[in-house]
Amino acid sequence: MENVSVNTTQTSLWLQCRRLLTATGPGLLMAAAAIGASHLVASTRAGAEFGWQLAWVILLVNLLKYPFFAAGARYTAATGESLLHGYQRQGRGYLLLFSLLNALAAVASTAGVAMLTAALLTQFIPLPIDLLALIVLVASLLLLVLGHYRVLDRVTKVIMLCLTVTTLSAAALAFNAEPILAPGFVSPSPWQWAHVGFLVAMMGWMPAPIEVSCWNSLWLLEKQKQQRVTPKQALFDFNLGFITTAILAVVFLSLGAMVMHGSGVHFSPSGAKFAEQLIQLYSQVLGEGSRYLIALVALLCIFSTTVTVVDGYSRTLILSVQLLRKDEVSERGLNLTMLAVSLLGLGIILFFKGALLPLLQFVMTLAFMTTIIFAWLNYRLMTSDNLAPGDRYGVAMRLLSWIGMTYLLGFAALFVYWKFVG
Repeated sequence: MENVSVNTTQTSLWLQCRRLLTATGPGLLMAAAAIGASHLVASTRAGAEFGWQLAWVILLVNLLKYPFFAAGARYTAATGESLLHGYQRQGRGYLLLFSLLNALAAVASTAGVAMLTAALLTQFIPLPIDLLALIVLVASLLLLVLGHYRVLDRVTKVIMLCLTVTTLSAAALAFNAEPILAPGFVSPSPWQWAHVGFLVAMMGWMPAPIEVSCWNSLWLLEKQKQQRVTPKQALFDFNLGFITTAILAVVFLSLGAMVMHGSGVHFSPSGAKFAEQLIQLYSQVLGEGSRYLIALVALLCIFSTTVTVVDGYSRTLILSVQLLRKDEVSERGLNLTMLAVSLLGLGIILFFKGALLPLLQFVMTLAFMTTIIFAWLNYRLMTSDNLAPGDRYGVAMRLLSWIGMTYLLGFAALFVYWKFVG
């Protein structure tokens, strides 16, 4: 009888784990959107330039932004509607404010991730980066138009697993490598006035722009069309994706710190050169023979980010417009929105003429300056009467939210002073 009881318990635990895993998708899609420029570029560059000094900042930023990202999964799981519907319930002006800022972020972010994808693609195809960016955007549109959420959900899980295994392996090998610091080398401090711009840019997309919480909300609704997702499953999926992004951000920083810091090598602003340096970072510890495999994994990772960015921003944009106009969401409208976002993003890429790091710094800084408004909108919604008392944020989440908004507002004010006065 005891064996029967043990087997029953094991079966029950297995079924619970299986249900949680089959419900995953929106949270991992959010992670795929996050593990792009903020990790491959900002985290790695932070480690390369300042060693381990900014590791605690990355973890703190993730913690302080957590309540605003969690709003997407928690609100939708509790109400069965998206964050955008929640903004509209607060008042038409709140949805309009979100829509205007979201449109600006959509074009800039699409340009940033598409150029980074094109930069990595130069490792395989010797074409101008602008032309490769066009190819990337066309491929993204085709994937989304033909497959939409179902394909995106399946492909992302495989790519995320490959990237995670590769990056963790590289970091583990780098720990055993000989130190490259020259005798007498002193790490520069990131807490200097000249580095305020870099700090703000790094935190702007760490782990991702806060409006990504709306994508998570819409992706959860799409997932619920395929199967039932309970609030517990939705929160597990979100937490799994969010914690993964935070851990990998520190892992990417460790690669920069252990392989490039103190070597005298700095990342080039040129997109193609930057991609070459990034792949070299991995191949130094995994071996030159792994160069193209690493390049392929990194390319697939950032390509999945591009696809999720185009899909996520377009979904929120078309739904915002149709809620404001009281129309129904149409497949044709979504496709046209994705096309418009891609074309405008391509225009920004052409303007920056292959200068990847300046473009990404511009996009990340823009994200940070608008973050406080997106954070406030989500906090207001998660403490409003639209939610049942048991679904609203409690004392701990309210306190963390206020600390987070104070930090965001304080750094935004510091950046404005640094940029225009100091």
